[in-house]
Amino acid sequence: MSEMFEEYEGATVLVTGGAGCIGSNLCKVLSELGAKKVIILDDLSASYKWNIPVADNIEFVQGNILDEEKLKQVFYEKPDYVFHLAAHFANQNSVEHPETDLMVNGLGTLKILEYCRLTDVSRVVYASSGCSVYGAQAPLPLKEDFVSLDLDTPYQIHKLLGELYCNYFYNLYELQVARARYFNVYGPGEVPGRYRNVIPNFMYWALNGMPLPITGTGEETRDFTYVSDIVDGTLRCGVVKKAVGEAFNLASETETKIIDLANWINELTGNKAGIVFKERRSWDRSIRRKASIKKAKEMLGYEPKVDIKSGLKKTLEWFKANWENIKQSAEF
Repeated sequence: MSEMFEEYEGATVLVTGGAGCIGSNLCKVLSELGAKKVIILDDLSASYKWNIPVADNIEFVQGNILDEEKLKQVFYEKPDYVFHLAAHFANQNSVEHPETDLMVNGLGTLKILEYCRLTDVSRVVYASSGCSVYGAQAPLPLKEDFVSLDLDTPYQIHKLLGELYCNYFYNLYELQVARARYFNVYGPGEVPGRYRNVIPNFMYWALNGMPLPITGTGEETRDFTYVSDIVDGTLRCGVVKKAVGEAFNLASETETKIIDLANWINELTGNKAGIVFKERRSWDRSIRRKASIKKAKEMLGYEPKVDIKSGLKKTLEWFKANWENIKQSAEF
């Protein structure tokens, strides 16, 4: 770990959505860095209690970011840092439940920022989505100075709305906020399910001896980023002074074809069921994804370390170690 992370030692940190994949890994690292207290606020609507790291300096509060009583409870602790990861996830879920998406990802983010301002939080890091704010037609590699108003799902719209609120609080109130744009995060802690990402779902189906469904041609690409690299970049957003008021792509800067991903997972798991092709989802117009991480490298010192094949092996190890919990929790 970087020496710059010593700033977290002795700090009180609030992580909304701390029971999810990114949040649980982030909280574990913060605990190991010697934070005085790591407070997790999560309603477990898309995560599970068994996935929360256990440590003396980690406190779990079950609640929704729209619940004023719960917000008062966690902000009474006067957190030094707030990592706002809680969200109504993700694209298909938002298409089916657009009003819920607006309430959680829009109003919920507004409430978190308002409480941060009122309690003089030293730094806020907002978890945005690089797969959202750039739209489907942005030039590659995706750079932070480009955003699109031509978006395809409520989730994408409301993630951009969250960034706009961050800018508003920074410009008007000088709230010390940084925006992390995550790209296709995967790794230990991400449970498969109906609205989940492709890697945990592929892994689950492959371990059950089922064919892996590809919605499209398989030539589509994504910038898959292992969760430990995401955590590293997120922590940097929390302590680097130049990060305030800025947005950063946190990605691997590598394109991976979905058909290659499916073949690797089948090979890794010994799945003989192969691949099936299905019709592309109506909202999914994004054919290729590749981020530029030049800005994050130069300003944060961010450098992803885990390549896709190594990350898949680590993810499979976690799946096998937690298989009984995963089987009980997966909802399709």
